[in-house]
Amino acid sequence: MTVHDMKHAGSDSARLEAVGGRLSRVDGPAKITGAAHYAFEQQLEGLTHAVLVGATIAAGKVTGIDTRAAETAPGVLAVLTPDTIMDLNSASDWFGRQPSEETYCPLVREVTFSGQHIAAVVAETFEQAVAAAALVKVSYDETPAVVDLSDGSDGIPVDAMTKEWGDPEAAFAEAPVRVCAAYNTPREFQAAMEPHGLIARWEGDQLTIWEPSQWLDGMARTYAEWFGVPFENVRLVSPYIGGGFGSKALALAHSAVAAAAAKMLGRPVKLVLNRPQNFTSYGGRAATRQTVAIGADKAGRIQSIVHRGVNETAVDGMWVEPLGSVTSIMYATPNFSSKQNVVRVNTVVPGAKRAPGENPSAFGIECAIDELAHELGIDPLEMRLINYAEQDPHAKKAWSTRQLREAFAAGAEAFGWAKRSREPRSMRDGHQLIGWGVAAGTYPVRRAYGEAVVKLLADGSVEVESSSIDMGQGTYTILAQTAAETLGVPVEKVSVRLGDSHFARAGVTGGSRLAGVMTGAVYKAAGQTLDELIGLALSDPRSPFHGLQANTLQVKGGRIASPRGDGPEFSIAELMRALGREKIEAKGDTVPASFTPEQRYNNYTTIAMALPHTEGDYSRHSWCAHFVEVRVDEDFGTVRVSRVVSALDSGRLYNPKLAESQWKGGIIMGIGQALLEEGIVDRRHGRIVNGNLADYMLPTNADIPDIQTISVGIPDPHSSALGGKGVGELGIVGVAPAIANAVFHATGKRVRDLPITLEKLI
Repeated sequence: MTVHDMKHAGSDSARLEAVGGRLSRVDGPAKITGAAHYAFEQQLEGLTHAVLVGATIAAGKVTGIDTRAAETAPGVLAVLTPDTIMDLNSASDWFGRQPSEETYCPLVREVTFSGQHIAAVVAETFEQAVAAAALVKVSYDETPAVVDLSDGSDGIPVDAMTKEWGDPEAAFAEAPVRVCAAYNTPREFQAAMEPHGLIARWEGDQLTIWEPSQWLDGMARTYAEWFGVPFENVRLVSPYIGGGFGSKALALAHSAVAAAAAKMLGRPVKLVLNRPQNFTSYGGRAATRQTVAIGADKAGRIQSIVHRGVNETAVDGMWVEPLGSVTSIMYATPNFSSKQNVVRVNTVVPGAKRAPGENPSAFGIECAIDELAHELGIDPLEMRLINYAEQDPHAKKAWSTRQLREAFAAGAEAFGWAKRSREPRSMRDGHQLIGWGVAAGTYPVRRAYGEAVVKLLADGSVEVESSSIDMGQGTYTILAQTAAETLGVPVEKVSVRLGDSHFARAGVTGGSRLAGVMTGAVYKAAGQTLDELIGLALSDPRSPFHGLQANTLQVKGGRIASPRGDGPEFSIAELMRALGREKIEAKGDTVPASFTPEQRYNNYTTIAMALPHTEGDYSRHSWCAHFVEVRVDEDFGTVRVSRVVSALDSGRLYNPKLAESQWKGGIIMGIGQALLEEGIVDRRHGRIVNGNLADYMLPTNADIPDIQTISVGIPDPHSSALGGKGVGELGIVGVAPAIANAVFHATGKRVRDLPITLEKLI
């Protein structure tokens, strides 16, 4: 049903419009018809084009850059190198930690990874810039590179990741039943359909950036600090985003190049990364390795978990993929130890990809618990229930809500788990071996504060404004539903404006926190607007309700009346005309009143003010259970996922249709992770050899079966104003181990290194 159709849908329309209704995405028609303009589609007078030149070595020094041929090529306006690009200030990091006093240059002389930006060519047309960039000649003094985790280094300890209680080493040694295995995940990439890039334009000391962004206010802070201009002088515009998955939250080196070029030339500059550059200009998920040792008694009760993890990071930057995040909370154990190191390799600094930390962490513990179940001859689902954690084992706090038992039960019933044969290689269909696997997943409820503006206009329509964004997860829709329900107007009367840093502020869209933060802010702003409307209706002498013996009024379907039905009834538009008002406007926020202006600024431009998921009396998480069927060709070893049933606890769903879509998107990414995705590095040169969408394997429609998702969540008042918990990150967590466990059940072969490819099953 479309928004237009809902005007005639009666009570069905009301159910769709309210929070919790299955309203289709209100931005869908614009995207389908091409009316949605993305960041790169702005048509600006005098627009120029920049193309980057990347390093062809992984480690060493640039000893020379010959730009003469490029500078004289047709249409070339400038060739920028470390010697000719303007100096920038260093910027604070995403925690808001103060920058160094050193200047920042986004083009490098010291090369630390292949593809690193060395130079840039700016020309009148994109084609001229590409041709000229090919004429730039770079010479190097190359040094040996560390290209991946296989160098054997134990790495650098990350003390903040250490979690321990009890005496885990001794308890493991004494346990009657023990398993210990290593689990590895490769470098993975976000591979969004829309590449990274931007258009930058200066007007005096005012900078406007059109850039796909998951965090407009945070990125605006970086630009302001780079160029030494007030924060208010920077405007970021990002109304639509063609996929981000964690990669589009920060202003990066290529962003600085384009903005600097625009300032130097006095003309707007457009820079869009080509597809290979999207594999080297920012970090995907770091490669990881982890060893999980579990000791249990003969009844299957875990006595000890000892976990050791390591992830790759960059030579000149730090990224920690928290590999103990799921390991430390999923199962009850009296003895536990998790420690983590990082290994510096010649790569771009890794970054966030959907469920960073929780995703690979779940792969280790959920495969290990399956191996323990097999060792004991216990059903894998029963093993998980035997060791169910009734409270957070690490924080020692009660769960806010944890519907994981219900997820196991609902998923098992829908999947038909009771019919599973216990022994590996015991289920088949002709030449296909059938395997059934299960795994659990979790993601913390990340909370922060947001603000929104809600305007009630003279014609009875409503506008909602926020600098938060919609990258396909449905922000436009759920904020429209929230405003419509709170104000008592039809949802088609609500327009939502997002993606402009000059709107009411919002923090980062990441960590599955946006919906909880922004529905709370819109709910508050809309409530303030409604209170003002009703107050005016009762107190203003021009109001037809003036003098009515009532202390409140009811607004429903865009009409306002006494809740007792004993007075007049008017549309909001009629009342606004009577009051002589063009609009009623309120800015609502969820920021504590005690916050200083600096704290408010940091709340929106850093992650320093985010609330820990274990703050207060509760530990807050979303939960899921995945049940997967695979078919493995007995002759060729090819693996196909043939069925998925997932039961998920994300609390109250603001829009079940959109939540199901997000869950399924995560599950599909998990299938890709398990069977296809792997960044392949040429060990001779440290280059990503499959840095394109033809060779970096992603799942397509032909790879994905029907996916059934089941919501088992209940409203969680401890996690958000409206009772919801995180949705977007949750679906991917646990999918890869469920598939790996199903492959073992089908074949008797345990594959501990992702992706699971046919040569690993031989």
